Amino acid sequence: LHLSAVKLAELHSDLKIQEKDELSWKKLKAEGLDEDGEKEAKLRRNLNVIMTKYGMNGKKDSQLVDTNYIKDGTESDTLDDPRLEKLWSKAKTSGKFSDEELDKLWREFKHHKEKVHEYNILLETVSRTEDIHKNVINPSEENLVKEEILHNKHRELKEKLRSINQGFERLRKVSHQGYDTTSEFEEPRVIDLWDMAKSANFTEKELESFREELKHFEAKIEKHHHYQKQLEISHQKLKHVEGTGDKEHLNRNKEKYAMLEEKTKELGYKVKKHLQDLSSRISQGLQHNEL
Repeated sequence: LHLSAVKLAELHSDLKIQEKDELSWKKLKAEGLDEDGEKEAKLRRNLNVIMTKYGMNGKKDSQLVDTNYIKDGTESDTLDDPRLEKLWSKAKTSGKFSDEELDKLWREFKHHKEKVHEYNILLETVSRTEDIHKNVINPSEENLVKEEILHNKHRELKEKLRSINQGFERLRKVSHQGYDTTSEFEEPRVIDLWDMAKSANFTEKELESFREELKHFEAKIEKHHHYQKQLEISHQKLKHVEGTGDKEHLNRNKEKYAMLEEKTKELGYKVKKHLQDLSSRISQGLQHNEL
């Protein structure tokens, strides 16, 4: 797969969550609690996202490649959207951003690209389901259930599209004006969650509690970023030492690399599971708004 050390750790975290979700689903199915197949469909969709994200779906150039911006100051990936490319180019040449801020902004652009990618996968899934549904001649109770599944998927599409539009507007604003020093959050995923939370059906007390939880979540993400960078540096050192033939030095570096790899995997899993839980809570609040 030619994945970097960081990407391999992320793949491990994604697959660990997928495995846990599938085990939970098997228990539900055994108890007859997924009769409409919605949870199974979501699991397949999530697996499809993982396969595409890491270039495991058999399609060339489908992998969402890690940027080298942190390591050598140049971005090695494209954003697949002329509007984003234009904004990024403007931001780089504006002189409004420090190297650290450009690093942070690039992460925001990459996060936005991944959101669009996941939206397109979901849209394709919904379109296929609709085509199958239209070809059914005799309506039945089963088809009514499928209509409900389609309704839920359309609602999910609507939420994702709203998040994408909000995200693009934020990127446009930041690219033109620079970062707001009074901004409450910095991490793209946290900013997304906070924007959506403010639109959900939360009381003031619940929203304040959610704000505090997001602060803890952002600290967890920053810690994960730190270990990702350390893992990448350790990987580069290990490759260098392997060429020297110094066995003692090599063994020390291998031990450090293994420790950093395990810690990065562990933190990656915790971050993604926490993100999953927070997103689910917001989704429930947004659904309540529509009722």
